[in-house]
Amino acid sequence: MEESWVKRYAYIIKAALILIMIVVLLVPLAMTEAMIRERSYRQEEAIREVSGKWGQAQTVTGPVLVVPYKKGNAVNYAYFLPEELNVDGDLVSENRQRGIYNIAVYNSNIKLNGRFKPLSTEGLSLGADTLSLNDAFLAVGITDLRGINKELKASWDGRDIKFIPGLPNSEVLSSGIHAKMSLQPDDSGHTFSLNLALRGSEQFSCSPLGANTKVSVRSNWRTPSFDGAVLPETHSIGKDSGFVAKWETLGIGRTFPQEWTGNNIKINSSDITVKLFPAIDTYQQSLRSVKYSVLIIGLTFLLFYFIELLQGRAVHPLQYMLIGLALCIFYTLLIAISEQLNFTIAYAIAATMTVGLITFYLSSVFKNTRTGLVIGGALGGLYAFLYVIIRSEDQALLMGSIGLFVTLAVVMFISRRIRWEKLSAPTISQ
Repeated sequence: MEESWVKRYAYIIKAALILIMIVVLLVPLAMTEAMIRERSYRQEEAIREVSGKWGQAQTVTGPVLVVPYKKGNAVNYAYFLPEELNVDGDLVSENRQRGIYNIAVYNSNIKLNGRFKPLSTEGLSLGADTLSLNDAFLAVGITDLRGINKELKASWDGRDIKFIPGLPNSEVLSSGIHAKMSLQPDDSGHTFSLNLALRGSEQFSCSPLGANTKVSVRSNWRTPSFDGAVLPETHSIGKDSGFVAKWETLGIGRTFPQEWTGNNIKINSSDITVKLFPAIDTYQQSLRSVKYSVLIIGLTFLLFYFIELLQGRAVHPLQYMLIGLALCIFYTLLIAISEQLNFTIAYAIAATMTVGLITFYLSSVFKNTRTGLVIGGALGGLYAFLYVIIRSEDQALLMGSIGLFVTLAVVMFISRRIRWEKLSAPTISQ
């Protein structure tokens, strides 16, 4: 009686075992995900090491005209921003290698020019005679001064001026250079220009401090990401020639005024940023693929299960586990190969190796090459669909939902041929 009961409900017991095996396979998948995160952290360490020696992500802020004034016995500072600011930047990018990791670095030539309007203290609650005009200085914020690799050329009202490292006051700018100025009471406005050769890595930013700011950036980098508070007005990206991007902003759209006193103003909140990142982040794409691993394993096991029921020929639980481990190893192969080759090529190689191994193995298990090829083709289709999803970040949810719907429809169509009331224990393949 007991034997006939087990035989009668063998397909239910087998389904329960398959679910348990899928849960067990979550352990190596979790280990694989942890390994990918660890490799990603090592990449970040390599980036920090190279950036520390070459030059970190650079932000150019300024110029800012800083004028001290006395309030009682204390020395305070008034800050004035340019009426017009033009920034023209050329970024010549290249890859530096640290071990197996490629880090994007650049040499830049940044030209700043514009003009300051006559100084006005009307909105500052200060008297014009309280300003220490002889102690004024022009400040330019630079994130990493080690990136300056050539002598600066600067002029003020057509006269050459000399910048020196450091800032007399760090209320607004924490790192940068300054030039001492001697202003006259009959201030009628000033023009300025500055040529700055700067090395950096991964991204370049500038702060649109002018009441009217125009920024133009060119580079040979072919996969830029435009970030920051303002997107470019126009940009063009050539497959071989790099990109050109232009911005134009007005001071009325900023969160800070043209002149102020005190240290409660954050002038980097409106930065324009260009990121020089690879087109595909290998570790990010690999992590996304691992997140769909349960779906791949579950659908593969479901396919085997239906073939068992339709052909009356069982796959041993150990054989299920071996196939599941092969599906898990795909992700290890993917990350290992993608560190050496293009992600797309690495994905194709890892998928081909995995599908080929499983197809060969199942042809032997079912003793039918055609069955093995059918399963291999279905598994190849799953990997192709997964690749489309992980590459289409914006449409991933839509494509995934449609794919699952189609898969469910196929499963329901196939299951129509199964006579569940007549099922018994299938014969285990030898």
